[in-house]
Amino acid sequence: MVVIASDHAGYPLKEEIKAHLEEKGIEYTDAGCYSPERYDYAKSAQKACDMVVAGEADKAILVCGTGIGISMAANKVKGIRAACCSDYFSAKYTRLHNDANALCMGARVIGAGLALELVDVFLETEFEGGRHQTRVDQIMAIENDEKVY
Repeated sequence: MVVIASDHAGYPLKEEIKAHLEEKGIEYTDAGCYSPERYDYAKSAQKACDMVVAGEADKAILVCGTGIGISMAANKVKGIRAACCSDYFSAKYTRLHNDANALCMGARVIGAGLALELVDVFLETEFEGGRHQTRVDQIMAIENDEKVY
């Protein structure tokens, strides 16, 4: 299952992504926000990412105006590897090489068509493992205040 969340700027795109997921038969839950009224991205990011860390969702799709703020907030949640992506290559390789578990996008940066392509490649791409696992382990070690150098 996927959890999807946004702030007010990302709300319209989040709604388009939800319709896309429904059309594809992908199970999701909406962690907010629920209207275009002002809502802070940190709240949505934390709620969605807590669900991923707790095992209630496999991945998160997060949307704010630029994708940057919500990705910064998401990456503060222990266990989250969020990537702000606005191109196909980055969305694919953040899964292949970084085992990202949260895709962040900017509704004011990319259009709905591209956003839906990024969602698809993010959800369909498996982590490659191998030599990349070492790097993911290092990222997680840093998160635990361990030195990797």
